[in-house]
Amino acid sequence: MARLSVSWCFSLLQIFGFLAIGCSAREEIGIYELKQGNLSVKLTNYGAHIISLVVPDKHGKLGDVVLGYDTIKEYKNDSSSFGATVGRVGNRISGAQFTLNGTLYKLIANDGKNTLHGGPKGFSKVVWTVKKYSPEGQTPHVVFAYHSVDGEQGFPGDLRVIVVYKLLGDNKMSINMKAKALKKATPVNLINHAYWNLGGHDSGDILSEEIQIFGSHYTPVDAQLIPTGKVVTVKGTPYDFLRPRTVGSMFSKLTAGYDINYAIDGSAEQKLTKAAIVHDKKSGRVMEISTNQPGVQFYTSNTLYQKGKGGFTYKPHAALCLETQGFSDSVNHPNFPSQIVNPGESYNHYMLFKFSNL
Repeated sequence: MARLSVSWCFSLLQIFGFLAIGCSAREEIGIYELKQGNLSVKLTNYGAHIISLVVPDKHGKLGDVVLGYDTIKEYKNDSSSFGATVGRVGNRISGAQFTLNGTLYKLIANDGKNTLHGGPKGFSKVVWTVKKYSPEGQTPHVVFAYHSVDGEQGFPGDLRVIVVYKLLGDNKMSINMKAKALKKATPVNLINHAYWNLGGHDSGDILSEEIQIFGSHYTPVDAQLIPTGKVVTVKGTPYDFLRPRTVGSMFSKLTAGYDINYAIDGSAEQKLTKAAIVHDKKSGRVMEISTNQPGVQFYTSNTLYQKGKGGFTYKPHAALCLETQGFSDSVNHPNFPSQIVNPGESYNHYMLFKFSNL
């Protein structure tokens, strides 16, 4: 049921255990559950968010491993982008501006002097159209679509966007983000901003979780988290996760935690490449992420302090993000892989998540 009337909205969402505050026929906000075997995911077309993702631990006990909220109202007021689809350009754009084909485009600053995650009303703050919803069968999936107009948040050109969430069997989920520029060239860098805690969303911090990141280089940033333009080796730095080690093992060498982009090894041809593996030893859960994008942002929710699902308070380091992406601020660094999509061209960002137990 892709579109909800006022009369059905509250009853359907209550059945799903999720109460949408302010749901209306005009907004057509709904909750869409995909389930296959022991894996289930709940999504909403408000911001194309992941609301929950439930997988078993090594004992077969089911647990929700993504941070989030209980109501749509909380998602509307959210500043942490829990589970959101962010864009038109995720991550940061320095000075809230860029020049493309000789034209200077000024964006809306929402992170000091910079633009973050597409601006104050990026793709995570709009209602997407549900084009298809197939909750059962061999590949349960839902397709969300959005038409971003020329000048929206300062970005040039109309852009048609779809996001497809799909379950593939064997505890696998894919996310495919596609976009097509219509009349003007525009930067596009769509990101899924799920906060993961494989011990369970309400299990505490992720400092003891073991992580391996398949990136031998990273892009250093300044005090405002804007890339300097350099791409440097991780060797001899706290950013070296080429071999598995715990998230918190080198926190003493950092100011607050991790918030950095890695250049994924072997990603130059935009083929599906392994980006990271996370293992929570207590629950036994393992998550492996692969992508066709050149980068992955590793973020350890350093300043988080927010009441979430079930009234549980999420504190700093309650989760980690692994946001596959184009490099942050690539529009202002010609040496970075380009994120410019020209009229008639298509953008394609594919992510594959594999869940298992050890």
